[in-house]
Amino acid sequence: MLDKALMEILACPKCKGDVHYNEQNSGLVCDSCQLEYPIRDDIPVMLIDEAKSLSA
Repeated sequence: MLDKALMEILACPKCKGDVHYNEQNSGLVCDSCQLEYPIRDDIPVMLIDEAKSLSA
């Protein structure tokens, strides 16, 4: 789990919206963009090119 203070300042790099932690996939999800940003070695990878699309 990421630090609470870090979670408060992280934002989606695409839309600048809020992200939330997805425990099942161990990533950060932006509901607006339907993207999930991976977390590798406890470091969020906030790059649009690295994000996985959640839309069908």
